[in-house]
Amino acid sequence: MNSLDAEHYLLDVKLRRERVPSFETYPFSLPAVKELGTLRLHPKVTFIVGENGSGKSTLLEAIATAWGFNPEGGTKNFNFGTRRSHSDLHEALTLVKGIKRAKDGFFLRAESFFNVADVPAPVTRSTTGFPPRGSNVSCILICVSLP
Repeated sequence: MNSLDAEHYLLDVKLRRERVPSFETYPFSLPAVKELGTLRLHPKVTFIVGENGSGKSTLLEAIATAWGFNPEGGTKNFNFGTRRSHSDLHEALTLVKGIKRAKDGFFLRAESFFNVADVPAPVTRSTTGFPPRGSNVSCILICVSLP
């Protein structure tokens, strides 16, 4: 799809293979990354599905980071960091964008959800304070254009 005709913000995600130091090391050894060339995104919604440990969350986190979101979640205005937990995958990605620009956006990452939401701790947090690994939603990237 031509970026001038696109109705959505992010058209494609491309892995710049020449920027990958080695496909034998994390995160580049993950199946979702190792096999990535160009990921075309649907104008309405794109689902990324795969087995546990295949790299879905790592890929979404890298897309969000490459787009300028805080790797720990939130809007582009969130700049906190509890500890560096994201990979360098974002440095090897190129985001192909349409001409429309999102007016707002939000990156929700399950591991740091408690940092970006005001929720009752006993109900939503595990005994470690983090959402449990393997939760149904690991991360979501949402960008919206408001009228």
